[in-house]
Amino acid sequence: MREVERTLVLLKPDAVERNLCGRLITRFEERGFMIIALKMLQLSAKQAEDHYAEHVGKSFFPRLVEFITSGPLVAMVLEGEQAVKAVRTMMGPTQPIEAMPGTIRGDFALNMGANIIHGSDSVESAKREIAAFFTESEIYRR
Repeated sequence: MREVERTLVLLKPDAVERNLCGRLITRFEERGFMIIALKMLQLSAKQAEDHYAEHVGKSFFPRLVEFITSGPLVAMVLEGEQAVKAVRTMMGPTQPIEAMPGTIRGDFALNMGANIIHGSDSVESAKREIAAFFTESEIYRR
């Protein structure tokens, strides 16, 4: 039996603006993931800079921060078997032009700057990212 994991998913401002949140959440639920935390918020520049810290100094960093702070986003914690890998597979590649139809980015993303969704890239990243977006009391315990 595989281990149950948790992962952070962010439905970015473009997903919220385009009214795609319900459709995207449904995909995760239909896949069998349990939503154990969910909220809408608008990131401050500091929160965005912390979230994208690994990209500090790269030419695209200012655009990342500007985009993710441009409007509200939906943050959620999903729980399920191999959640990190499965969610990233469902999302498709970061570059939407490379994303296959049937993936979230393949079906909905417009360009690299407006690519709809973020998902943790490892179990370690998921733990750090979940803690940055949710307090322990905001996470449902089964």
